[in-house]
Amino acid sequence: MAPPLPPPLARTPDEWSAALHVHGARGFHGRQVFRWLQLRGVVDADAMTDLPKDIRANVKALELDKTFAVADVHRAADATRKLLVRLHDGATVETVLIPGVAAGRSELPSPVSLRETAHNRPRDVDAKANEKENEDADAAAADDDDEGGAADSPYVRVTQCISTQVGCAMGCIFCASGVAGLKRQLGADEIIAQILGGRPYLESGERLRNVVLMGMGEPLHNYEATARALRLMMHPEGIALSARRITVSTSGLVPEIARLGKDFGGNIGLAISLHAADDETRSRLMPINKKYPLAVLMNALRAYPLPRRRRITIEYTLVAGRNDDVAEARKLAKLLRGIPVKVNLIPMNPIEASSLGPPDAARVLAFQKILCDAGYSCFIRRRRGDEVAAACGQLALVGAKPKVRVNRS
Repeated sequence: MAPPLPPPLARTPDEWSAALHVHGARGFHGRQVFRWLQLRGVVDADAMTDLPKDIRANVKALELDKTFAVADVHRAADATRKLLVRLHDGATVETVLIPGVAAGRSELPSPVSLRETAHNRPRDVDAKANEKENEDADAAAADDDDEGGAADSPYVRVTQCISTQVGCAMGCIFCASGVAGLKRQLGADEIIAQILGGRPYLESGERLRNVVLMGMGEPLHNYEATARALRLMMHPEGIALSARRITVSTSGLVPEIARLGKDFGGNIGLAISLHAADDETRSRLMPINKKYPLAVLMNALRAYPLPRRRRITIEYTLVAGRNDDVAEARKLAKLLRGIPVKVNLIPMNPIEASSLGPPDAARVLAFQKILCDAGYSCFIRRRRGDEVAAACGQLALVGAKPKVRVNRS
């Protein structure tokens, strides 16, 4: 017996063809439906004008327009847009559209260029990779090699941050997504729905360039749906993103990191939410460290099959009084030695459920200097959309009651 078909928005062209075949459709009709949905973002079957009427009727019966709806939009002064997406069962997730900044540069770039990175640079680096080094740290993490022409593009490049779970089970103390715990997993169709739902909110002259799975939830805790969604994003007849334009962020689920590397050949960008350089501190900040301590995680990063000129992104949220001392920076430099990485420093964005906050600018810069002096490319992430709670760590379940204690000492 053939396995059941996935939900409509999670289907490949072949799966659409199989689903429609029983209604008398020909093989190419499945590809047409797929392109309407994934390439054009059209979920209204009546608008699929190149399909026969009977096929349109069968697609309309699936009620694709009830899969998701954008229930609310918050726009920040910097043009960041946070979308509240309501799913078929009433559950909600948040996704964020982040437009590129002028000249694509970070306000606080790394003083260390790629060619100057002595300890952690890949063997093959070219001038293009060196030029990319100072790009905004909000963009996709896997940007060390580019397809070319992006710098001359007339379009504003947009990064979309998408969610993979309703809530989160990881319980990191600086992140609003896990405060209420995990409510349920998202299906691949609901992950893709965020991209389709975000498309009408791209402004004139904007193009979706990068997708980062850094929203609500732990992507690798929902591996099957995440992997299918990744394949759909990359399908050449659909959204057609390059693998290097997609980044998966994880708190450190070691078996799934290995699985991601094997399934996608290391081509999907990998970002690690690290946030501490010793097990005691990291276990207080991130309970997952008790299951996969730093030594195990670092071995997983060394084994990840990175293509040439690519690096793993290390995300490090600076929490005042917890992990922001220069001694911590020195420990971090030692911990990462020999692994091809770049470091994004994220001064903690405030969340409603916690009294924790970021260190002052002097401590942030001192932390960055230690890493740069050790030969690492290190960026300080700009705040984007924080006045509408769209910044890193601020996406949350609307109206949920806290279940996680967020001020662990």
